[in-house]
Amino acid sequence: MADTYTVTRETVVAAPPAAVLERLVDFRRWRDWSPFEDLDPDMQRTYDGSGVGSSYAWAGSMKAGAGRMELTDVSATRVVVEQENTKPLRSRSTSTFTLTEVDGGTRVTWAGTGTLNRLMRVAARVVPMEKVLGPVFEKGLTRLGEQVQRVR
Repeated sequence: MADTYTVTRETVVAAPPAAVLERLVDFRRWRDWSPFEDLDPDMQRTYDGSGVGSSYAWAGSMKAGAGRMELTDVSATRVVVEQENTKPLRSRSTSTFTLTEVDGGTRVTWAGTGTLNRLMRVAARVVPMEKVLGPVFEKGLTRLGEQVQRVR
C-alpha cells in the first residue's frame, strides 16, 4: 500500500472566483463552511495573521484533536494550505483549492494529499482515505457554495 493519499472533489458555485477566494483565504471564515468544525464546537481556536503565512491552530476533543494550518500560497485561482495534526495522531497534509471560472460561476476543486503513517496505512486497508475524506470534502464544498451564494 502506498505511503501517500490524494482525495479530490469539486463543485460549481454560482459566484465569481473572487467571492469564493474570500472564504478560503480567511481561516476565521472556515467556521462557516468547513465540516471539520463540526467535530467539536467547543474546541479552542487561535488565529494569527492574514494572507500568506497566516495560521489557524485548534485543540479540542479526541475527535477534533489538535493541530495547525498555514496558508502557504494564494493566487486568484489557487489556495494552498499546509496542515499538521498533532493529536490524536501525528500527520501532515496539504489542501489545494483550485478556482476555475466557468459559465455560471466557479468550479472549485479541493484536493487533499498527505502521508500515511503506519497506523493510518493499516486503517486505510479497511476504510480507504477516499471513503473517509471524500464525503467530508463534498460536505465542505456544498457548505462553501451555500455561504458564498448567501452573501451575494
